Amino acid sequence: MESTQPQKEKSFFAQLQESMGAKLFLIAILTLMLLIPSTWIQYLIEERQGRQEEAINEISAKWSGPQLIESPVLQLPYKTWIKASDAAGKSIMKDSLATIYILPESLDIQSQVKPEILHRGIFDAVVYHAKIKLTGKFSALESKKSGINPDLILWDKAKIVAGISDFKGLKSSPIIKIEGASYNAEPDFAPENLFVNNLGLLIDLQAGKNTAIQFNYEMELRGTEALNFLHLGKNSIIKVNGDWNNPSFTGAFLPESRKVTEKQFSSTWKMSNFNRSFPQQWISGQSVLTPQNKENSTFGVKFLLPVDQYQKTMRSAKYAILIILLSFISLFFIELLNKVKVNLLQYVLIGAAMIIYYTLLLSFSEQIGFDMAYFIASVATVLLVSTFIGAFLRNKKTAMAFALILSIFYGFIYVIIQLQDLALLFGSIGLFITVAALMYFSVKINWNKSGDSIPPLKSTAEE
Repeated sequence: MESTQPQKEKSFFAQLQESMGAKLFLIAILTLMLLIPSTWIQYLIEERQGRQEEAINEISAKWSGPQLIESPVLQLPYKTWIKASDAAGKSIMKDSLATIYILPESLDIQSQVKPEILHRGIFDAVVYHAKIKLTGKFSALESKKSGINPDLILWDKAKIVAGISDFKGLKSSPIIKIEGASYNAEPDFAPENLFVNNLGLLIDLQAGKNTAIQFNYEMELRGTEALNFLHLGKNSIIKVNGDWNNPSFTGAFLPESRKVTEKQFSSTWKMSNFNRSFPQQWISGQSVLTPQNKENSTFGVKFLLPVDQYQKTMRSAKYAILIILLSFISLFFIELLNKVKVNLLQYVLIGAAMIIYYTLLLSFSEQIGFDMAYFIASVATVLLVSTFIGAFLRNKKTAMAFALILSIFYGFIYVIIQLQDLALLFGSIGLFITVAALMYFSVKINWNKSGDSIPPLKSTAEE
């Protein structure tokens, strides 16, 4: 009696191990459990990407941040009267000052950019030096259309302001030429100014009382990652040329023409006032240059790193569960077709090796780049898993077959990662072929008895 029970228990577990349905169920449970560490890997990639952004922000704080060039605006102080109450509570008219804002009629911006890569530990950031030349002409005052009395304008206190995002990037004080006369621009934080960081200068227009004046100025500045422009001219031409082979044209407008070579790029924008959300002239108190309007009229160039290893590693990690599932199914079919036994623990170890693959990919990509890291991690994982399979099955052909299957999977994922617009198409075709192959091999298996192949069908004549 004492020996019968252990025999029954042994027989039960042996049947459970040999049952294909039970094993498939356990493999499915194991695959779902491996979702947890694969999610941890994605969190780790996001954390490292966050560390890179912190490093870029530290470099920007010391170098200069992304620059937004806001072209000159002419500001005219204007006397007005408003209703007020005196000490007795009677209504009186009190004089006040408003500001008339006039945008450029024509605007031409020429920019020459020289980006370079700065290193902070293992992290990289793109910074640049830029030479920017602005020329243009302000619009004439529309006094009748706007109901403005020119006699109430303080012509001798006119001001021209231009904006940039970060004063830290200025290498020297810009000199602005107005109708041939040179002026030194200084930081100006007056409340009537339109921009956050203003370069302003006072000019006297009392003699001509005319706003259709020409201007030009040059500036040399530094920045990080991006150079942007605010579309303020009625008719604008903006050209940006640089020594960089991976520019990204961002914002509300794309360039009318562009050319990107292995070492340089050039781009040109041509725009009119129909492309912006504000008028050519307005008086203070009107909500014109709101944050939303500015965002809808901002464009520029972002200097991307040649390889964003974190983005590609994240895309690879998102395919982790697919690789593990297909590898387990392939191993299960090899097990049945070759009449060999693979223990569930060995499935666990193989799954662990495929999870560790992504930590190898992440750590190596930070040091030597994504492509070489993908090659090293893939070769190391394929060799490890195939050697392990060959060791416990004692079958070199089976190990080589699985190594080939795993290599095809990793190669397929690498091709998808390199593609952009065609990634979905190639991915769908690849998965269709994989499912077709699994269907083909599945018909070779006798699902009623593990390890036996389906005998060939007999013809009617043989019967």
